[in-house]
Amino acid sequence: MESTIATDADRDNWGGGNKKPLNVSYGKMMMWFFILSDALTFSGFLGAYGLMRFKFIDSWPIADEVFTHFPFLHGVHAPMYYVALMTFVLIFSSVTMVLAVDAGHQMKKAKVTFYMLLTIIGGVIFLGSQAWEWKNFIGGSYGAVQLNDGKIIQFVDASGNQVTLESFAKFSDSERTKHIKSKGLWFVEEATLPTITLNEVIEGFKEHPELTIRTEQVNLETKEKNIIPRANAMQFLNESKAVVVGANLKVNEYGKTLFADFFFFITGFHGFHVFSGIIINIIIFFNVIIGTYERRGSYEMVEKVGLYWHFVDLVWVFVFTFFYLV
Repeated sequence: MESTIATDADRDNWGGGNKKPLNVSYGKMMMWFFILSDALTFSGFLGAYGLMRFKFIDSWPIADEVFTHFPFLHGVHAPMYYVALMTFVLIFSSVTMVLAVDAGHQMKKAKVTFYMLLTIIGGVIFLGSQAWEWKNFIGGSYGAVQLNDGKIIQFVDASGNQVTLESFAKFSDSERTKHIKSKGLWFVEEATLPTITLNEVIEGFKEHPELTIRTEQVNLETKEKNIIPRANAMQFLNESKAVVVGANLKVNEYGKTLFADFFFFITGFHGFHVFSGIIINIIIFFNVIIGTYERRGSYEMVEKVGLYWHFVDLVWVFVFTFFYLV
């Protein structure tokens, strides 16, 4: 029986006996294949978002009115500021990843460890910021009223500035309480009762003549929502069916429900990628600390995870552009 001895030249080849395509290792090539397939997936999502945005261009929520929160600055109108900060942090983490890969090429373990740590911290800050954005988006800012046809109307003052429902609603004492198990023989689960009822909003609106409403329709020239004269406002309120606070997959106080659907799906899918990248980075980080790649004589694994991290950052640039800027 003949035996085959592997030579150094054979080790440079892939299992099929072919020379390295593009002069890269099998692992890096597979990472590029994964990135390509994932890029096509994100392209499909963003393409669908663009199609719906174009279809409902005259009623799509205005990003500057949706993403206005900034931590510790309650009540301050800061449109897009925090989203811009999130984007900067993620891009900066991509820079530290480049430095980690470069340090790996130079076999400098201490620098690889330091820059990998900065990359992980940047990813955690971004992911936490994204969760905070979700919290505010779900919780809502001002509240709105949904009409029978599913459209949303919001309330504004004489200057056209949106006001909260709490600022004018006429609260009344109600004996209606949430049905819980301890208050009935036959228990039927019930959703949390709204803090403001539709009747309280309508009665409060009647007592504030300085207020009026605006629809979700947008004037494409001024980029502002159409304000309805006070004299015609009650006609809309008489056709209303529910109070809407915040956003979810069924209703959206900012306007089109499709906007919320795409927001949760696309940013959530991207957030999952960031979370996965953080976990992988942490594993690689500890392998660097214990000297795994030092013993191998190569930090290629850092370069592989770096490719994935750069891809995640690049995708966010497109998400940021489509969702927040355009």
